[in-house]
Amino acid sequence: MRTKRRAGVVAGAAVLLLAVAACGTSSGGAEKGSSEEGSGGFTAPDVPMASELGDNEGEISILAWPGYAEDGSTDKSVDWVTPFEKATGCKASIKVFNTSDEAVNLMSSGQYDVVSASGDASLRLIAASEVAPVNTDLIPNYADVYDFLKDRDWNSVNGQMYGVPHGWGANLLMYNTKVVSPAPTSWSAVFTDADKYAGKVTAYDSPIYIADAALYLMNTQPDLGIKNPYALDQDQLAAAVDVLKKQRESIGEYWSDYLKQIQAFTNGDSVIGTSWQVIVNLAQSEKVPVEAFLPDEGSTGWSDTWMISSKTEHPNCAYAWLNHIISPEANAAVAEWFGEAPANAKACDLASEGFCDSYHAGDADYANKIWYWTTPIEECLDGRTDVKCTTYQDWQTAWTEIKG
Repeated sequence: MRTKRRAGVVAGAAVLLLAVAACGTSSGGAEKGSSEEGSGGFTAPDVPMASELGDNEGEISILAWPGYAEDGSTDKSVDWVTPFEKATGCKASIKVFNTSDEAVNLMSSGQYDVVSASGDASLRLIAASEVAPVNTDLIPNYADVYDFLKDRDWNSVNGQMYGVPHGWGANLLMYNTKVVSPAPTSWSAVFTDADKYAGKVTAYDSPIYIADAALYLMNTQPDLGIKNPYALDQDQLAAAVDVLKKQRESIGEYWSDYLKQIQAFTNGDSVIGTSWQVIVNLAQSEKVPVEAFLPDEGSTGWSDTWMISSKTEHPNCAYAWLNHIISPEANAAVAEWFGEAPANAKACDLASEGFCDSYHAGDADYANKIWYWTTPIEECLDGRTDVKCTTYQDWQTAWTEIKG
């Protein structure tokens, strides 16, 4: 259960896109790279930010991805909610969601104080005035968050943070070392060269995977003018679709369940394809002969942010939760349980030996290669104003066409 949630991160993301599209985008777009002033893509609504904190209110309602707010009910040894309750006096109620659209809809009810938002939800929440800007001066543990996760396009607007970074990861190229030879060096292994392993290539089962093909084209066909894999006009989307239709001929399985992907590599049904570090680690622990890497041309990936509701009636407990969840102790526990890189540098002092190295936790150069999931909208995220870009709804239609 702890990592299956990624399968639904962007399902049905056509909902509520108008809130962001209507606000427009900046010229900066959603760019990867070292920490920059987050463009946000629009002018944020006028929502007040806390200037000081008072006494905790005694309760908090937490909206979270599975595995992000564990209270011991899943595994008695996995619990960072109870220590929070004891330390703050804030009794926590937890609601788990399974897709970003579900989170956006639930936050609109005003029933939840905080939410763990992925990059395809965070800007929608900001644009819809559902979350408030965050005063990071009131969050002591924020100082220890890696700089390359701060002030980014998905968690800030014009340099103003709207939450605290939590965890992140990349989509990797994994292959069977006994079958795939020579070892791959590029995403071309699963695109132009996929027919070498016809029937045993695997790919992530979601329309957002179109961004992987777009990123490949951005590096191999510069004449297409792709500057951001989530900002595709009709011609660029068509080119990515053509790549994926060709790849479809060699696909043995599209995956969304990480356990099934491990099984497919174990029994030889899959020998090369997109994967996550947690899958690689689990497969290797079961003696499956696999390796994985992030190619030099970059990759897609995710970065999650804890955000505070603009309607919260428990702002002090909300700030207390944000400070707790990125504390070294809690952040280390979440990262290991969920299977991702922690945001707090000090978390690595508490994690299992080798864990942070495995997930490249403090490696800014590694993180700099990742294009984090962002919902495609009509207003081009790369700053173009002379053309309309395709929306996630267009991508959904294309994905149905690709899979046949």
